[in-house]
Amino acid sequence: MNIDGISALVTGGASGLGLAVARRLIDGGAKVVIVDLPTSEGEKIAASLGESASFVPADIRDDEALTSALDRAEANGPVRAVVHCAGRGGDRLRILDKDGRPSPMESFQEVVDINLFGTYNLLRLAAAKMAKNEVLEGDRGVIVMTASVAAFDGQIGQTSYSASKAAVHGITLVAARDLASKQIRVNTIAPGIFDTPMLARLRDDIRADLAASVPHPKRLGVADDYARLAAAMIESSYLNGETIRLDGAIRMPPR
Repeated sequence: MNIDGISALVTGGASGLGLAVARRLIDGGAKVVIVDLPTSEGEKIAASLGESASFVPADIRDDEALTSALDRAEANGPVRAVVHCAGRGGDRLRILDKDGRPSPMESFQEVVDINLFGTYNLLRLAAAKMAKNEVLEGDRGVIVMTASVAAFDGQIGQTSYSASKAAVHGITLVAARDLASKQIRVNTIAPGIFDTPMLARLRDDIRADLAASVPHPKRLGVADDYARLAAAMIESSYLNGETIRLDGAIRMPPR
């Protein structure tokens, strides 16, 4: 599907991966609705991106707020692409603490609630909107979700995060097959070690060690690496039902 002229929605679009995707899609000629939390700088970010961008505050678990965001995107034309970057990191809790006490269930539930239930909520609402579109270049729409290499190489302390991201990977093929009759494609990106605001807080030597652990290229991923792949997933009409690792061939150690 040609990005030029389409209407798209990007969650987590006020920063990081989502912002890079929004920029790339706008540069490609799309009109983009950015979705992020009300506490984000989404309004300011959308204004900085020009007339092709707008912002709708929403929690991805909130049906009403997400529907309003999709409605706003539809005002720009049929919603053809949704890229889902919103989510949260893990809680870094071991199953048992040093005294042998089990980790709190509430923490596990919160991570899974946002990363899995939030993803499915957007998937189902976006698909319902796209299913009404006329077919364009063989598709009614394309949905790109975000997993993580932790879905495959989860480290100690990543139980909740790995579970949530493995589930997103597990949904991908099922969703692609399920929505094939509606001509909606579904793919997922599983990023490796990316240069995020969280990593920016680490010491330079730790960041250098992380970069050196990547087989090739020996650097941290940058947000535009993700954005380029997301755009390619939208444009590549035969790419469907795939989770693609974007990680420089890294395989994470146990800790």
